[in-house]
Amino acid sequence: MKVFCLGGAGKICREAILDLVEHSKFEKITVADFNEEEGKKVVEWLNDPRVDFVKVNVFDHEDTVSKMRGYDIVMDGTTITLNGKSTACIAEAGCHGINLNGFGEEDSQHELFQINEKTCLPGFGMTPGLTQMMAMHAANQLETIESVRVSHGSFRPIAFSRSIAETTSYEYDPNLPSRVVFENGEFIQVPPFARPMEIELPQPYGKGVQYIIPHSETKTLAQALKHKGVQLIEVRGTWPQQNMQLVRALYDYGILRNDKFVINGTEIGIMDCISEYLYQSKEGTETEQYGYALHIQVIGTANGERVEHILTHTHPSSDGTVQGWEGLRAYTRNVAIPFAIAAELIAKGEVEKKGIVIPEDAFTDPVQIFNQLEKRGIFIHEEINKLDENNI
Repeated sequence: MKVFCLGGAGKICREAILDLVEHSKFEKITVADFNEEEGKKVVEWLNDPRVDFVKVNVFDHEDTVSKMRGYDIVMDGTTITLNGKSTACIAEAGCHGINLNGFGEEDSQHELFQINEKTCLPGFGMTPGLTQMMAMHAANQLETIESVRVSHGSFRPIAFSRSIAETTSYEYDPNLPSRVVFENGEFIQVPPFARPMEIELPQPYGKGVQYIIPHSETKTLAQALKHKGVQLIEVRGTWPQQNMQLVRALYDYGILRNDKFVINGTEIGIMDCISEYLYQSKEGTETEQYGYALHIQVIGTANGERVEHILTHTHPSSDGTVQGWEGLRAYTRNVAIPFAIAAELIAKGEVEKKGIVIPEDAFTDPVQIFNQLEKRGIFIHEEINKLDENNI
């Protein structure tokens, strides 16, 4: 098997490639990136004969397609704004595909993936990705579903890479139509900072207020759980407190609209300007706490009783006591490892559905993902509580 790792020089994708080197059966692993200097550094760092580098520019469609041909799967680590172009290349090249974002830019390629009898899985990292697996693990034990609340804490600097800075401004864009909740059979659009709720994440993260975010879990879980009568799906998230304070101020002052203004004769978006500053600043590239925390609540019925499933996840500490998980790597490896696990499963032919496939349909037995994560020191925890009619 051969894997083409697009955007492989990025901080998250390189950790996924490391996981493939350490755990997968791929015979060829290609780091593909526009940044030749960083891409070759990744090859040197991995120090494995299966790993090579190729320079690629997804804006050159024909050249990118020609370089992808012959690979079993493309593990696409590019940014949200590039996913439409990258997925079009993957589909034409006749490869399986997987990416981290899942914001819908891939959907137009569904038919071509089906014609080529290939699978494309948009949005499989920590969230979206593992979050759906956790929710479905609970749902599979229930006869009917009342509500699903997906929550996560993403503890990383606000702009340790340009793609992360882009994600920050994207998710809190006031005009974003995909910031929705699923309620009583309908998708309802909500503004930034909607429906605040205090969520208790596993230690060392603890309690904090989270708000609705535009993640694909809302729509994919609505599709997957329709037959169980789900009435409410909400997806929330948070970043470190300092990050949230900044984003709130940017929203309140209208800066997240990214209005254009002219400075020294050059027109620039105000948020583009701030994002670039954050990417180059100490405050934008450092934070006190690193890591990831998931909290999934599913309420439904089992054996005629109303029950609540709470699923959380834990991972090695970022304090340096576990080699390879120091500082920022405690965040990037959390995202990268599920990405790598899913990529190999697809390449091995363990996903039967073709075309654009949601995580819930790709992996019907979430435990196979959990077992692989456990080998890497990432654990899923489940608590089941009986509820009465007065519990929300």
